[in-house]
Amino acid sequence: MVPPITVPRFVRSVAVVAEELPVQRVEISFVGAPPSSQIARASGVSEVETDGSVLRCTVYGSFQPFLEALRGHEVISLRTTEIHTYR
Repeated sequence: MVPPITVPRFVRSVAVVAEELPVQRVEISFVGAPPSSQIARASGVSEVETDGSVLRCTVYGSFQPFLEALRGHEVISLRTTEIHTYR
């Protein structure tokens, strides 16, 4: 018996999905010291650096883990800049 012919499904690879995720450079000012280690542990966050009450980092993909890391800390300003990645 010959198996039925199926229509191939397009399955996106992890690499393709990763390339489509937004990448943002973030600069955020706090009242007091930034929660640097808390933010650095958030999923998708890297390149964390501080200068006084200002924290800069890069956020890959969803902002939700980054925002959850800010919980309980007073933010004065937040600025994001999209980083364009090319294949």
